[in-house]
Amino acid sequence: MSKPKILQEGTSYSFRSYFELPNDTDEILAEFGYKFERQRLHLPKTTREIEYLSELQQQLEDTIPYVTLSSETAKREILIAPVLARVAVMCRRLLRIEYPLKVNEQLQGNLDYFIESEMGLIVNKLPALTSLKGWFLRPTL
Repeated sequence: MSKPKILQEGTSYSFRSYFELPNDTDEILAEFGYKFERQRLHLPKTTREIEYLSELQQQLEDTIPYVTLSSETAKREILIAPVLARVAVMCRRLLRIEYPLKVNEQLQGNLDYFIESEMGLIVNKLPALTSLKGWFLRPTL
């Protein structure tokens, strides 16, 4: 017996739509030929001094007690945007905010943030990562 398809042909899906689906992440990704693995993410480290890091840390520590972070917009504007702006300056890369992207009808919408590079860095819906729907994609072989 074949499993029913999660994504309906002819239906348009935004990035947000995937976070609202009741299916597990591995089932959704399988529809695209990907598999889901839970594993520690090892990001590159630098020995380079990060300019203005202490100022950024101080800004966040000073601000957080006086701001409610109960919405996605509040988290994006207070926590995420200042950090990604610093990353963009350090890497000398353009930070695009609310960046429209359409891969196909089943994968489209606005990314919260996009930093262009040779490989690209996409940051989309960071607050939603706390819902365990954060995706790290690895093609199925």
